[in-house]
Amino acid sequence: MAEYKDREHYIPLRQSDLVELLGRDLGSDRDAIALLRKLDALLSATFHYEYYRLLQELKDRYAPFDPDAVTTPIHQLTADERLQKQEELYERFTFLMERANFKKLTMDEIKVLAEGVSEWGLNMDVDFRVFERLEVFVRGDTIGSRYVRRWWRMWKREEVRLPIFKRLVLFAKMKPNRRLPDEIDTSAVFFKVFKDIPKVDLEMLFPGAAMRMPNFHRFKLGGSLLGSGAWILYSVFGQLADMVARFSAAIVTSMVMGPLAALLGFGYKQWYGYQTTRTMFSLRLTQSLYYQTLGTNQTVLFHLLDEAEEQECREALLAYYYLWRHAGAAGWDAASLDDYVEMDLERLANLKVDFEIDDALAKLERLKLVTKNGERYVAVPIEKALEALDYAWDNYFRYNRT
Repeated sequence: MAEYKDREHYIPLRQSDLVELLGRDLGSDRDAIALLRKLDALLSATFHYEYYRLLQELKDRYAPFDPDAVTTPIHQLTADERLQKQEELYERFTFLMERANFKKLTMDEIKVLAEGVSEWGLNMDVDFRVFERLEVFVRGDTIGSRYVRRWWRMWKREEVRLPIFKRLVLFAKMKPNRRLPDEIDTSAVFFKVFKDIPKVDLEMLFPGAAMRMPNFHRFKLGGSLLGSGAWILYSVFGQLADMVARFSAAIVTSMVMGPLAALLGFGYKQWYGYQTTRTMFSLRLTQSLYYQTLGTNQTVLFHLLDEAEEQECREALLAYYYLWRHAGAAGWDAASLDDYVEMDLERLANLKVDFEIDDALAKLERLKLVTKNGERYVAVPIEKALEALDYAWDNYFRYNRT
């Protein structure tokens, strides 16, 4: 059983596409293809029901912390009860992230990533004291493309390759802090899910982060202000010294007011230019996050549950299929099945994944779709597998006493 450091467990295939892919492997055996589709339908229904129950658990635990809630609670939680509910929410949410094959970043990893900035991103100053709890989960650690235009290349569009996370999820609980707007509910827990986030731009996603203007723009505004201001002051005081010697105080005052008014006007112009530049960068940040945000708060739960549900189904279907069609009557051990699934996914779909074999086999054993002889796993005949899934489905609710 090969182990890979550069592969992830996640299988980036839609469920229907995976069934079509395996159907091609079956060739012209229409009966086998029909049975495969029935198996997929029953597996999908089974996992959908199981994840529906998980959704209800998560919704119940999230209800006291949902900043978008429109329902009225029947009783108020004490501080200790809220803390316990928050820990329960985090525990179930972490379980969901594991099922969806996300990796949790450590705080040290988060802080290192928050120090960088890309040339098209924005440099943000992150104060981690804003957070009572901050958790970051990522998936799809890969290389992506961004495009820049540089003046020394005549503004020609140029591709830049850089490390990105295909998916990134935030779990954030804030506490009162001057960096947060007054309208932010610090008793709430916030969920966010993003796509295609450059690693060096991670700090753009954190609540309470303060924008830092790039050094070039600081130099341009500051240098212009200091240089021009110094020249005006030099002119004013030079003329003042000359006029004091030749004119009365009233005349001097009237002649000095003009240059001083020019100085104040220039100062206002520079301040306005600074505010305009900040607005430009705020707009860039808003536009960037608009296209990279996939969901917020409770919608994140629905999004992730759907992904985790399909991932569970893909793993179970792949493990059963290769035991059924390729392992023969003797079956395979876990390592042989793992290697074969990975090899065939690369052959059929050019996908390099690290198949999560232990979890896949555990699901098949729980659903009674395989038998185990020593270290070898054998698929039960597919007709029996369909009967086992149908029986389990019929008995999820046992209210009929006859």
